[in-house]
Amino acid sequence: MTVNKEMSIGQVLNMDSTTANIFLSFGMHCLGCPHAVGESIQDACAAHGADADALVEKLNAHFAQKA
Repeated sequence: MTVNKEMSIGQVLNMDSTTANIFLSFGMHCLGCPHAVGESIQDACAAHGADADALVEKLNAHFAQKA
């Protein structure tokens, strides 16, 4: 599966909980909060001042490595 900016953090965590460390490295420390399932990765990155493209790239590299 490929991650995109429209997916929620919760969706990605459900795919693979080990992605939590990637989110944490981008300053996303509220992985269990309601926003983690209610807003897109793009919106979360905007709120946290993180680069959504870089995050998605890192997440997809993680999944590619596991394949």
